[in-house]
Amino acid sequence: MNSQHTECEGRLDDGLLSRLPEQRWQLPAPLPAPEASDPAARDTAAALAALGLPPELLAVLRRRGFDSAATITALLDPPAAPDPQQHFQDLGVAVERLALACGRSEAVAICGDYDADGMTSTALLVGVLERLGARPMAAIPSRQDDGYGLNTAMVERLAGDGIRLLVTVDNGIAAADALNRALQLQVDVILTDHHTIPPEPPPYLALLHPARTPEASPYRGLAGVGLAYVLAVALAERLKRADATGMALDLFCIGTIADMAPLHGVNRRWLQDGLCRLQGSALPGLQALQRLAGLGERPLDAMAVAFQIAPRINAVGRLGDPQLVVDLLTTADLECAMELAQQCEALNRQRRDLCDAIEAEAVALVEADGPERSPFLLLAQSHWHHGVIGVVAARLVERFGAPVALLAGEGNGLLRASVRAPKGFAVDAALHACHNLLERHGGHPAAGGFTVRAENVAALHDALNTIASATASPLGSGLLVEPEARLALDRIDRPFWLCLQRLEPFGAGHETPVFWSQQCRVVEQRSLRGGHLQLLLEQNGIRQRAIAWRWQGEGAVPAVVDVAFRLRLNHWQGEERLQLEVVGLRESGGGEVLLQRRQRSYWCRVEAEELRIRNASGEEMGVPLHETNVQGERHPYVQGLIDEATLALGLVA
Repeated sequence: MNSQHTECEGRLDDGLLSRLPEQRWQLPAPLPAPEASDPAARDTAAALAALGLPPELLAVLRRRGFDSAATITALLDPPAAPDPQQHFQDLGVAVERLALACGRSEAVAICGDYDADGMTSTALLVGVLERLGARPMAAIPSRQDDGYGLNTAMVERLAGDGIRLLVTVDNGIAAADALNRALQLQVDVILTDHHTIPPEPPPYLALLHPARTPEASPYRGLAGVGLAYVLAVALAERLKRADATGMALDLFCIGTIADMAPLHGVNRRWLQDGLCRLQGSALPGLQALQRLAGLGERPLDAMAVAFQIAPRINAVGRLGDPQLVVDLLTTADLECAMELAQQCEALNRQRRDLCDAIEAEAVALVEADGPERSPFLLLAQSHWHHGVIGVVAARLVERFGAPVALLAGEGNGLLRASVRAPKGFAVDAALHACHNLLERHGGHPAAGGFTVRAENVAALHDALNTIASATASPLGSGLLVEPEARLALDRIDRPFWLCLQRLEPFGAGHETPVFWSQQCRVVEQRSLRGGHLQLLLEQNGIRQRAIAWRWQGEGAVPAVVDVAFRLRLNHWQGEERLQLEVVGLRESGGGEVLLQRRQRSYWCRVEAEELRIRNASGEEMGVPLHETNVQGERHPYVQGLIDEATLALGLVA
């Protein structure tokens, strides 16, 4: 990530009491050691070693279920996408109807959505259909005026303008009224959508939907832009015009990452193929966005797309007219592209300012309730902007580690909400359980939205608090920190970074690994503009820079800490430097760690080449370090306790 922060004066006041952000750490389960006498285990170990990955990265992959050389090789170099005609039963019908439209230069309406997935999907089909001879037009509803997706008024307006073919992207499957009206008006509809299929699907000419592919299909994880890409490529092949889809893979990469589609199956294959060429995209609009984002001449990775490109596109759908993005991503004029990109930039700055202001208000409301917070944070202000409350809700989840609903006024006694939640709380199930109090609702486990009458807000909050209390973690409140492997500071170097890059792209379903390192001495700590904290850490004589974005702690950081982090390559003033992006920070236990196991407490330490474990009664046992991993000679409970102790003390990855 590009660092745009400069140091403020001086060191944090060491006289202030330290208050670290509220966190609950959960270290990973120890990995089972292979039986030395098992030939198959020896073969597997040899095959894994031949991959050339450090043990820390192999530990991450094994914990994610990649436990063989074959599965890891498939992750590093995914197989090519199979013939989509064998996976989408309506693809042939859709292609033939679009081929007919291209052949007779027919007007075609592309009805998208106002998020980055929907806007890139729309731009992709508009761009390809123009090249193939049709006359496509974008028809994206306004977030403020029209609400989500295809509606009856849009269908009637388009039919009145002479449209006889409509393609939806990233929406449409639940628009029963609009699709029934299209049938009455003799408008053919091709649906491409990845949202939940209702029990009684609406009428359509053809449907491309991941859920209608075979169960093990690599197409199962496609977002809206992935379905648009499948359709565009199949149509270009049908018309023998492969040149018409040259820009389609670029837009696929942007929309897939922005929509947080799972990075497996064809998503992974196509992202690997597309990200490496994205920096040199032939689309003037993408070039302009990269220039304004200050991304320079470096190849783009998924993180750059997620945090630099996608927000500038999403800001338009949240605050402005989505047609702006479609025009930006389809124009061939460099000067026009820069003008449109600058409008996106202005809306993104406005979005950031709105988010900061709403977040400050929301935090003040939470803190006004005192230290005993509700298990479910529900906050309402009539003047909050609908387009950004979801972004702020996600920030509050990160800050407080609790599910959050932010409500904004909609008029006529109604409030519209965006909901976000941490792992372990299912938003969609919670809203369904409260459906009798809601006018509308929808979502998935991590996020959702609803509309509620003002008089029902108090009862709704009580119901959501009850659900949140029942699903609360036994580990307590606060943000969950889940490192995946221990990584000593002296292991962090350029070769390790290059090995980590082999696991790219990272994103939903294959996140950037979180490592942890213990007993790090805090050599220096500085506050940075924007509320960030920079640390210089030392472990066994090796020093590393660390950055904690949007730091929520108070006072000086403890002198010795355990740190959970992602590894990043920081670009600053022409220099590249590896640094730790802090995910969690806790005070180190002075060489002794406390384990809680089946309601029992154990204190563990290393002393004179022995692992020493003491129970609450003061009884203590010692195990030579070289014997901690001897399998089959101890009671499973004892061996499990030893395994957890060696992991917690940082003796294994």
